[in-house]
Amino acid sequence: MKVWFYRLGSPKWFYDIAGRCLPWLAWSALLLIAIGTVWGLVFAPADYQQGNSFRIMYIHVPTAFLAQSCYLMMAVAAVISLVWKMKLCDLVIVAAAPLGAAFTFLALFTGAVWGKPTWGTWWVWDARLTAMLILLFLYFGVIALQHAIQDKVASARATAVLILVGVVNIPIIKYSVEWWNTLHQPASFKLTEKPAMPSEMWLPLLVMVLGFYCFFAAVLFMRTRNEILDRERRTKWVRELVQKVSSR
Repeated sequence: MKVWFYRLGSPKWFYDIAGRCLPWLAWSALLLIAIGTVWGLVFAPADYQQGNSFRIMYIHVPTAFLAQSCYLMMAVAAVISLVWKMKLCDLVIVAAAPLGAAFTFLALFTGAVWGKPTWGTWWVWDARLTAMLILLFLYFGVIALQHAIQDKVASARATAVLILVGVVNIPIIKYSVEWWNTLHQPASFKLTEKPAMPSEMWLPLLVMVLGFYCFFAAVLFMRTRNEILDRERRTKWVRELVQKVSSR
C-alpha cells in the first residue's frame, strides 16, 4: 500500500495510468450521459406537482454533486501536498479548480432556472443557495491565488491552506436544509434510505450522475496530464515523449 501511494505521487506514472484510463472514462461518460438524457427527458414521467420543469434536475443534481465532490477532492490533495509534499497533488488542484468552478456555476444557473417555476423567483438568499455561491467564490479565490503568486511552491502552499479553510463550507451546503428552515428541498434520495421519488425518475438521475462523474474524471485526467507536461518539460522522460510523438 505504501509503495502504491508513493508511485501515485510520480508524475510520469500518473501520466501513463491516466492515459490508459482516458478512453474508458470518455466513452463511459458519453454513453451514460446519452442514455440518462433520453431516459430522463423522454421516458421519465412528469412530476405530479412541478410537471416537466423538474427535468432540469437531471443536470442540476449531478453538477451540484460534482461541485462539492471536486472541492473535497482538492481538500484531500491539499492535505497530501502539505504533509507529504507530493507535487502531483498541486498539479491536480490546478487542473481541478476551474472544473469545480464551472460545475458550481452550472449548479447555480440550473437551480435558478428550476427555481423560477417552482418558487416564482430566480434567486432567494436561501441557506443552501448562499453556501453554494460562497463555494463558487472559494473556487475563484483558489484560481486567483494560483495566478497571483509566481513561486510555484509558495503558490501551492497558500492554495492548499485556503482550500482547507474553505472546506468547512461543504457540510454547511449538505446539511443546510436540515439545520435551517429553507426553501430548498431535502435530498431526493440517500444511500441509507428509500428514495423519495419513483424508480422511473431516480434511475435515469443515477445514470446521469455516473455519467457526469466519468466526464469529470476524463477532463481532470486530460488537464492534469497537460499540467504534468508543462511542469516536467525539462525532464528526460518528457523530452523523450515529445521526440517519440514528433517522429510519428
